[in-house]
Amino acid sequence: MAKLRIQQVPCLKDNYAYLLHCTQTGATAALDPSEAEPVLEAAAAQGWRISHVLNTHHHWDHVGGNGGIKSATGARVVGPEPDRERIPEIDETVAEGRPFRLGHAEAEIFFIPGHTRGHMAFWFPESRALFCGDTLFTLGCGRLFEGTPQQMWASLLKLRALPDDAQVHCGHEYTESNARFALAIDPDNAALKRRAEQVKAARAEGRPTVPAGMAEERATNPFLRADDPRLAAAVGMAGAPPVQVFAEIRRRKDNF
Repeated sequence: MAKLRIQQVPCLKDNYAYLLHCTQTGATAALDPSEAEPVLEAAAAQGWRISHVLNTHHHWDHVGGNGGIKSATGARVVGPEPDRERIPEIDETVAEGRPFRLGHAEAEIFFIPGHTRGHMAFWFPESRALFCGDTLFTLGCGRLFEGTPQQMWASLLKLRALPDDAQVHCGHEYTESNARFALAIDPDNAALKRRAEQVKAARAEGRPTVPAGMAEERATNPFLRADDPRLAAAVGMAGAPPVQVFAEIRRRKDNF
């Protein structure tokens, strides 16, 4: 396997697309491009030619650039098998248990429904890079547009099991607002308070807070801690099943 060079590309108001470049073969993927132009410009600045477009799910702000990039480069568009009919310009699909190769870099595919019914994540273990779209956010998780709390909790547990040094590359710069909510329900978490200050300082300086390490997410992201008795007690649900605690945390975030 091979390590990737990864470049984050800001798009729209708060979206992140990513360029993934295999240095051994030159294969380059644009992951979740909401718009084509900034992604094409970023690739050109590096001297990379985009060979693939990878989509985690079908929402317009993750696939809006598919057509423009494909037209400009001839790239193959790759997306989740369950969303084949909803991914613009799709050429091939991915599914859990069927690895995807970008040049010499191999990704494990995780099926992580909840935000949408067909959401997938790409995990490149050699690069310690997780691309999880809108399922897991830094200090947050996606809304349940098409799935159930049971599905989303199971999806988050799948991602939470990755190594401590896994880097969470998510689809949006939401960390500062997520931190405000997390502190509102978990005010005694010392690690969370430290992180919230770091996030606030980074955003004040215009620096991204994505990616973030999985160890830090496990310690501070309330949506990954629904099975922590301390957090359950903090939201008045001591002894409740974790999925019920998760559903309550998500309900509160939806109304925050």
